[in-house]
Amino acid sequence: MGYLKDLTNHMARAVVSEPDEVRVEEVEGSSMVVIELSVASIDMGRIIGKEGRVANAMRTLLRTSAAKDGKRVSLEII
Repeated sequence: MGYLKDLTNHMARAVVSEPDEVRVEEVEGSSMVVIELSVASIDMGRIIGKEGRVANAMRTLLRTSAAKDGKRVSLEII
């Protein structure tokens, strides 16, 4: 499921001002994939967005991408 990690990395780098600080880790279970995203502290507000809109949009895209493989995905912003 490496494409979920790549998708998260691409989306996060497009939003933040310090793209070199974006780190994405993927932990895959039998039916659940956990994506851990960390960004520079200055970009935390950008990645979450006003009222969480950016983070929720990223979660929605990841969820629909994983659904075609029958997996569930969770995005955790660290």
